Parts: sequence; structure tokens; C-alpha cells
Amino acid sequence: MAESSVSQFTIPMFNGDNYQLWAARMTSYLEAMDLWEAVEEDYVVPQLPENPTMAQIKVHKEKTSRKSKVKATLFAAISTTIFIRIMCLKTGKEVWDYLKEEYEGDERIRGMQALNLIREFEMQRMKESESIKEYSDRLLDIGNKVRLLVSMFSDSRVVEKILVTVPERYETSITTLENTRELSEITLAELLNSLHAREQCRLMRHEHVVEGALPAKHRDERKQKKKNDKKSSSTSVVEDFVNNQNQTKV
Repeated sequence: MAESSVSQFTIPMFNGDNYQLWAARMTSYLEAMDLWEAVEEDYVVPQLPENPTMAQIKVHKEKTSRKSKVKATLFAAISTTIFIRIMCLKTGKEVWDYLKEEYEGDERIRGMQALNLIREFEMQRMKESESIKEYSDRLLDIGNKVRLLVSMFSDSRVVEKILVTVPERYETSITTLENTRELSEITLAELLNSLHAREQCRLMRHEHVVEGALPAKHRDERKQKKKNDKKSSSTSVVEDFVNNQNQTKV
């Protein structure tokens, strides 16, 4: 039953981009499918002895099946372009090692990529049109890419970044947090919840002002209409008087 449930997981697909993210997902998938051992060890399945026992046959079958499954799974998880380049590899471990060497890059390259991402992170500023969720998602996306490369990027850096770059409309919430907690102790979830609550209150007040302005606008329109009607009525009386005078002369 559990194996049937696990088999419903979608295989992470790799097309040559974001190798670190794919590798993390694929590792988790292979572990869940009980196939990671065949990648990690690339064991050799020994030949069965003469007159093998049922237990020996079962183990032999399981190990052989696991090696075949992990290779087939990796082949199914890559694009056709990549598959053509690796289809002659014999084992799942050979496939895995090839992809790692080809797409992960060495430590120096990963370090440079991480540095560029950190520079991009430091340049971010919240736009006036953005919500706090949109801004935090943008920061977290960059931070997560750094984590995949060097595994060193804490949530506290995102907290600090948000605290010093959000617009002044969030100043009240930040001041409240500063008065009740040490900044180093504020979690990312706590900060985002506080700023989001502030954002929602601001939106509700804005909606209330707009709703209140509508009746006032309608009242002004009614007053103007009455004024115009009165003016029109007065003009009509004058015109009738002039017409009567002209008829009398005739």
C-alpha cells in the first residue's frame, strides 16, 4: 500500500537548468522509492549459487531490480537532449555521476555563482506597488538559490534585509517589534506576519475611506442636479413671459 502511494509522486524533471534544485528533489524521490542505495553504492549483484535458497533468490532479485529501476528512473527524469548524451551509460550511478560532473560545476564556479546571487540580493528594494509577500518571496527565491550552491544563507539575513528596505508605511510595525523583542530574535515568520497584518489594516482603512467618499459624491451630484433643475425651471418661466408679451403686441 505504501509503495503504491509513493509511486504516485511525480518524477522531478531535469532539462539542464537549476541542477542543484533538481538533484535535491531527485535524491529525496529516490530515497522514497528505496532506490538511493543503487546510486550511492553502485553495488555488484553476485551470481546465485547452485541450489539457491528462496531467501537468496529474493535478495538477488531485489538488488537486480533496484539497479534497473534507478537507471530507468533517471532516464525518465531527463530531457531527450540530455538522454541522447548518456543513453550508453550502464548503471544509475554512472548516470548520476555524469550529470553531477557536467552540471554542478566545481567549488570555485559555485562560489562565484553564489557571490553574484548575494550581490543581487543586496541590491533588492521593495517597490511601492509590491505587497510584503511579493517582496519577501523575491528575497527568499534568491536566498534559496544561494543555499543550493553553498548551504550558507540564514533566514536572519532576509529578516535584516526586510527591516532596512521596506517603505515607511511599515515603520510602526517595525518599531513595535523593536520595542518588544531583540532584533536578533525576530523570526522571519514573525516579521512577515506583523508586516502583513499592518498591510491588511492599511488596505481596510483605504477601502473604508473610498466607501465613505461615494455617498458624499452622490450627495454632491444630487445637489447639483437640483440646482440645475431649479435654474432650468427659472429660465423656462422667463421664456414663457417673453413669449406672452410678444403675442400681446401682435
